[in-house]
Amino acid sequence: MWPFCRILALLSTAPLFSARGIPGHVKVLTAFVVTILVAPLLPAMPNVSPASAYGLLIVAQQVLIGVAMGLAIRLLFMAFEMAGHIIGLQMGLGFATFFDPQNGTQVPLVGQFMTIMAMLLFLSLNGHLLVINALVSSFETIPIGANMASWSLRALVLSAANMFAWGMQLAMPVVGALMLVNAALGVLTRASPQLNIFAVGFPLTMGVGFVILGISIPYFLPLFDGMLNQSIALMLKIARPIP
Repeated sequence: MWPFCRILALLSTAPLFSARGIPGHVKVLTAFVVTILVAPLLPAMPNVSPASAYGLLIVAQQVLIGVAMGLAIRLLFMAFEMAGHIIGLQMGLGFATFFDPQNGTQVPLVGQFMTIMAMLLFLSLNGHLLVINALVSSFETIPIGANMASWSLRALVLSAANMFAWGMQLAMPVVGALMLVNAALGVLTRASPQLNIFAVGFPLTMGVGFVILGISIPYFLPLFDGMLNQSIALMLKIARPIP
């Protein structure tokens, strides 16, 4: 039961696995199958009654570990979504929203595009298998029943800065190009005040933004690969006991 709690908590928070389009009973069944498959590889379970107070504490610990590991991967996708927000805002498409069926919210159009692209890169690099492998390895670094104070979420909190750094890194080519476009439009407005800058600037910034975004897409793969490796390392760091 205890490994099942950690696995189900991760599948309920990690990207792709936690999609709203996947029914709840399918997630539970998937967690149960994974638990059955990895059970022979796990260390011996503590001799504690699950209904006891200590047993319930272990359940809460496993759920918290699984949620933290799932959030470590979600930070990567949030970086792509944030990059899409920044790019859309600079292009003038901040008002263009799209209903995201996965999260059930309205998201900017460019942000949804970046999220879908991150999901496709995640699958193409076998990220779902790397997440499962890191989850299984976590049972060795912090076995079930370990000291409740032997691990920390400090690594997850500090790594939130990576999300902003990654998002700005992904959005920087478009943001830099649009800064030059806006500077040129500012000079043009001063030189020709009678020019309708709104009629010229909006299609220009949007067109340049799409062109630079299209040029930048091939370079996202190596960036995503490095970010994914850092996120997997963060998952293992979360489950590593404090010396």
